Parts: sequence; C-alpha cells; structure tokens
Amino acid sequence: MGSERNGKETINMKVTDEESLWDAVVQFQNQPFYTISGLLFHYQLKRGKHGEYTRELLIDRSSSKPLVWSSFLLAYRQALMHRGEVICRPKELCDCRGISYSFSILWRLGLIKVPPQTEEKLRGHSLTCLEPDLGSRCGVHGR
Repeated sequence: MGSERNGKETINMKVTDEESLWDAVVQFQNQPFYTISGLLFHYQLKRGKHGEYTRELLIDRSSSKPLVWSSFLLAYRQALMHRGEVICRPKELCDCRGISYSFSILWRLGLIKVPPQTEEKLRGHSLTCLEPDLGSRCGVHGR
C-alpha cells in the first residue's frame, strides 16, 4: 500500500468524516480507478457557473447522469457501518446508483476491505482462477 496514484494501490489518506472524504475526492479526481469488472475509469468534479464544485462526479465511462454526492455519501455511510468486514461485491455494500464507481473509490481510499481476488481486479489485474475458499465465501467461481 502506498500513496501512488497509478490506480493500483490504495491511497493512504486519513478520511475521518464527510468533510475529509470530500477533500480526498477533490484531490484524487482524474486519477485512474478500476471497477470490480476491471474497467478503467477516471472522474472529474462538475463545476458550477462560478467555478465552484457542484458535488457531482463526472465518470468518463458513463455517458448518462453524473454520480451525485448523495449516492456517494450513501455508499460511504454503509462502508462505515461495515468497517472491518470483507465486502465482496459493490451491491453487497449498497444498492444505489453508481455503486460500481463508489466501491472502487472507497476501496482506494482504504475505507472498505475486499477479498484478495477482488483487490486484484480493483488494481486492474484480471484473474483466470480464484482461490476456491474465498470464491465460495463470496459466491464467485473460477473460470
């Protein structure tokens, strides 16, 4: 783990509340992230008329609506409730809009724990076989 911004490591930034979460989201826009399915994405924060951030994350892979802050906060609050638990899939954390992206960002910020095979995917590595014991725990099976 380190503070590298290559999309492959978690970010060691102290996120203790919603304000520090926002600071981290601002700081790490345009950095590479990967979804659990291994798709590379970046986000930028939308700006209002006067140049201020509107608290909407514009995901470069998404041609539809932006990821709104309220959805991201919902995922963050669920992550706090499940702190220390291993979360295998995004919808296990929260069934809200943009959870695939929120899940990746929250993992990179060190706010959720995931099993090793999920961690590899979030780092942008694809796996051809998974450890059987973890795969059965998370309902994932090797190919």
